[in-house]
Amino acid sequence: MDYVNRHAEVTIRRLANSYPSVLVTGARQTGKTTLLKKITKTHKVPYITFDDPMEETSAKTDPKTFIELHPEPCIFDEVQYVPDLFRYLKIEIDKNRHNSMYFFTGSQQFKLMEKATESLSGRIGIIQLYPLSAREIRGDKFSNTFIPTKDYILKRNKTLSKTKYSVQDTWSRIFLGGYPEVIKGNVSPKDFYASYLKTYIERDIRNLTQVADETQFLQFITVAAARTSQLVNYQDMAKECGISEVTAKKWLSLLVTSGLVYLLKPYAVNVEKRVVKTPKLYFMDTGLAAYLTRWTSPEVMRNGAMAGAFFETYVVSEIIKSFTNNGEDAPLYFYRDKDKVEIDLLIEENNTLYPIEIKKTASPNAEDAKNLYITNRLKNIQIGQNIIICNSDKVFSIQKGEVMALAIPVEFL
Repeated sequence: MDYVNRHAEVTIRRLANSYPSVLVTGARQTGKTTLLKKITKTHKVPYITFDDPMEETSAKTDPKTFIELHPEPCIFDEVQYVPDLFRYLKIEIDKNRHNSMYFFTGSQQFKLMEKATESLSGRIGIIQLYPLSAREIRGDKFSNTFIPTKDYILKRNKTLSKTKYSVQDTWSRIFLGGYPEVIKGNVSPKDFYASYLKTYIERDIRNLTQVADETQFLQFITVAAARTSQLVNYQDMAKECGISEVTAKKWLSLLVTSGLVYLLKPYAVNVEKRVVKTPKLYFMDTGLAAYLTRWTSPEVMRNGAMAGAFFETYVVSEIIKSFTNNGEDAPLYFYRDKDKVEIDLLIEENNTLYPIEIKKTASPNAEDAKNLYITNRLKNIQIGQNIIICNSDKVFSIQKGEVMALAIPVEFL
């Protein structure tokens, strides 16, 4: 497989036509640089990477001269290593402001976002790029954000009418993840993820945050992966790794700002006080989580104890990508009360809440819709279509008492 077309390309081009600079953030190896080079190829925009120690030193030592030697338009890669450069870029932008002057990538956001928005406020468009989505891997041109309205489901049913659904293909995607190098088959998943973690810890973690014990931090990432789709429990995570709860909170924050982990907030607007206030943890790439938790094949994973957690993680991450690729924040929540009644996902759009249950089965039944009644407790908001995302090969209705839900194939994401 050669270059995979990215849905975020349209968004980046739109931002480049609206702002003097564009910042593409996200975890390492998600394809940020490749995408920017493709977008700027026709204009032969020069490329500088601060992964090169010489370039990093030059920019830090004399940023004013560095910018003079690298006039716009220019791509600055891994700009998080020289965050103070932004204040000088602001001066350069204000001298002769026009669109598409500078393009930046940053593989983590510890200091990057604060510096960029502080110095280039009103002068920069920002987009987060995650690993490849299932749509992109399949070559699917459909790029709408996932909001399960009747119109969306009808459109998706039409675009996928000739698609053959394969549960095996879904689990293969979950097992492999979405990093471009793995999808292209340039390297085995095991070799890629081993090298990836080493680079991530050495460059992004040790150099930028001074984590004292790298082995312990790797153990923490593994513990986090084993808890994907679960409520965050800092005390348990800290105990398992032999660290303090304060350190556990700090380290999980690093995984979030690196783009490796997403914390899903509980829905707490206009509901009774019985709801939990703890977020749920999701890895943004199931392949990386599978490597960390030592699953050896899609088949073993599919039949393993974490199958439901991985399927839920896959669904949530795909929905998030559908929003971020369009430059939108994902308005996602979950519901869980102290009686452990839970709805896996809630999407809020235009004062309407769409309740979603996520089931790995190909044949969901009325029991899978049993918790959807809980939306009756939510006040001052309209409730949209109840949805069950599953491994079925068609759309069909399910009823549990007065609750009606629509089961849709996971391919509809």
